[in-house]
Amino acid sequence: MSVERAEDACFERARLAAGPRGFVAVGAGSGGAGTKARLSISSDYVLGRDPSALYDACVYQKSGQPPRQPLYTRRDWKG
Repeated sequence: MSVERAEDACFERARLAAGPRGFVAVGAGSGGAGTKARLSISSDYVLGRDPSALYDACVYQKSGQPPRQPLYTRRDWKG
């Protein structure tokens, strides 16, 4: 796999390792009130793994090369 594709594939795992992701929605109307919630917590987050280290190892494992730039310097990283 190319390093570019590996970076894309590993980015989501690193993002989930940085913290839980989810949403809560509450609404009301003539039919009553309703709520929705969704929460994603990765085992990497629970175990306290460093997202940058996970990203580096994942990219190397998939492509045989290190990432072209560190995770924390990517424009799309919001941590």
